[in-house]
Amino acid sequence: MSNPIVGRRPFIARAVGAIAALPLVQACTGTAPRQTARGGGFEFGIVGDIPYTRAQEAEYARVMDDINARELAFVAHIGDCMFDPRPYERDPALARMPMTDENYAYVLGTFQSCRHPMVLTPGDNDWSDAVYFKKIKVDPLERLQKLRATFYPREGTLGQRSMAVQSQSRDPAHARFVENLTWSVQGLRFATLHIVGSDDNAQTSAEEHRTRQAAAIAWMQRAFATAKAETSAGLVLISHANPDFENRWTRSYASRYARSVRGAEAPQVPPATPYDPFLDALIEQMQNYRLPVLYVHGDTHIYRTGKPLLNPKTQRFFENLTRLETFGWPDSGWVRVAVNPTNPQLFEIHPEMPRANSANHQAT
Repeated sequence: MSNPIVGRRPFIARAVGAIAALPLVQACTGTAPRQTARGGGFEFGIVGDIPYTRAQEAEYARVMDDINARELAFVAHIGDCMFDPRPYERDPALARMPMTDENYAYVLGTFQSCRHPMVLTPGDNDWSDAVYFKKIKVDPLERLQKLRATFYPREGTLGQRSMAVQSQSRDPAHARFVENLTWSVQGLRFATLHIVGSDDNAQTSAEEHRTRQAAAIAWMQRAFATAKAETSAGLVLISHANPDFENRWTRSYASRYARSVRGAEAPQVPPATPYDPFLDALIEQMQNYRLPVLYVHGDTHIYRTGKPLLNPKTQRFFENLTRLETFGWPDSGWVRVAVNPTNPQLFEIHPEMPRANSANHQAT
């Protein structure tokens, strides 16, 4: 997220996020046809938007200990592994200096301590928000190059156990995008997409944003095509950014949710966002895909699940696409996702909060 203290999301995204808490354990509901995965069931972990502060590093260590105590196929960190430059510069005692080689080395060490394969899709705090430093000058594109060199071993993963992955960099047209990865577990297709918060860097560098977004769209389209070709039981897409699903809602849907926020009103016309081309491409793919899709992201730091993507043809939500947003600063938890081939909805979502990290526990 661009700034954990000052919000930047369009109105509907902020309004819906404020009221989106759901029960603690739930299956992804929908009307996707029943299909059995080629393999058996398994579980994977999702974590992200931590650690921000030095105080949170201890909580992050508990999260990693909890993850290491489970039997997981892999773990994905959805980005924002460090603090935003603005609050850091206001009080450097709060956190490690973001985006330094030393900070990258610290984060890498935590990933390598994971006994499961570990993958990262970058967040804005990890490179693009370098433009918010005021006291020093930091080049975000140079930091992106360093991040790519640090966290993306060729055709492999981080962590104590490696997992085979394929990178978009195999395609000469997208050779720089080593961070866009795809892999399969028990016949289920996964893909990471480098889409970050803070408006996906569009305000700072429109050309960089367009190029990276085009690569992410191409990679997403390939993930759908591959899932179909290999008869995957579904598809999991993982990015950092909350791509402003709510800005595509009808005014009727938006107004109902806006009324739950005191003094809020839904806009007559939702504002355009840099994520619009990606959402257009995702909607196009969803029009022709009937199996379960799990879209995993972070950025707004609110654990939630739901059906966020509106089908413009039906003016109803795609029932086979489920959003999962993981915990983020100041909450230090993670999400365990069980893939259950006997469940027609395929994905069963379990939020996990180490007891010592719970606000209720800390208040006692």
